[in-house]
Amino acid sequence: MKLFLLALLATAAVAVASLFVGVSEVSLLRLLSGEGDEKMLMVLAGSRVPRTLALILAGAGMAVAGTIMQMLSRNRFVEPSTAGTVESASLGMLFVLLVAPDLPVMVKMLVAAAFALAGTAVFLGILRRVPLRSPVLVPLVGLMLGGVINACTTFFAYRYDLMQAMGAWTSGDFSAVLRGRYEVLWIALALTMAAYIAADRFTVAGMGEDFSTNLGLNYRKVVTLGLVIVSMVTASVVVTAGILPFIGLIIPNLVSMAMGDRLRHTLPWIALSGAALVLLCDTVGRIVNAPYEIPVGSVLGIIGSIFFLHMLLRRRYRAA
Repeated sequence: MKLFLLALLATAAVAVASLFVGVSEVSLLRLLSGEGDEKMLMVLAGSRVPRTLALILAGAGMAVAGTIMQMLSRNRFVEPSTAGTVESASLGMLFVLLVAPDLPVMVKMLVAAAFALAGTAVFLGILRRVPLRSPVLVPLVGLMLGGVINACTTFFAYRYDLMQAMGAWTSGDFSAVLRGRYEVLWIALALTMAAYIAADRFTVAGMGEDFSTNLGLNYRKVVTLGLVIVSMVTASVVVTAGILPFIGLIIPNLVSMAMGDRLRHTLPWIALSGAALVLLCDTVGRIVNAPYEIPVGSVLGIIGSIFFLHMLLRRRYRAA
């Protein structure tokens, strides 16, 4: 508990620091001394605070979603960006823009969640029907499925001149997050809390359908609940800021190596670590090429791809 509190304080310190990083000057000393002008307060309340909250909610939600996917698929290489889930959510967003672009954000999120749920269900269905001799083939199937879905999305976006709009929700950029445009992410927080409540069931379900059924667990209901949580969280993040790759791959594996696989114990650490990682990546993206910003999705893509390769090579050396 003491270690968790220290980690929580460290994450809070990073969150506070991120409030004062950016092109517009927001000085903590001037605010504390009462010298802050109206513009500074407006930037802080209208942009910096919503952006920081969105980063925390998105990071925690995607890390937990990746954990659930790994438990359900029983594979350490699976997460929403390697299972076709985020690509399906993007296809859902394109569908909304083509059919009813004036729908409220909440309805857009529900449509994207429905597409994400369908894409994840297809992925799991493929895994049940295809003989997989190596765990590495599982993310390969997901990446292939995601590539097909992304190709369809790109085709229709190009056909209807929506490529620029499509880029807005695929870059993982929080620079446009303002007050009134991130509140849908509170749904991700509620679903993360629901995942914690059902943590023991997900742990048992991760041991397989036969084992879960023998213990009296309704395996199909648990899988459905997990898919709904993953789809809703992914859709809320995609609608708000775009695709955040590899969070659900990096954080669950690091926490699992340090603390094991009991979700009741590790889930708070996973959520906190996911939030901290996204905060750090966003802060780095704002500092490296200031006054311009590197989207947090790009920074995560670099870190995540290196970590993914490390996992593959580590497994290969162990097998050898």
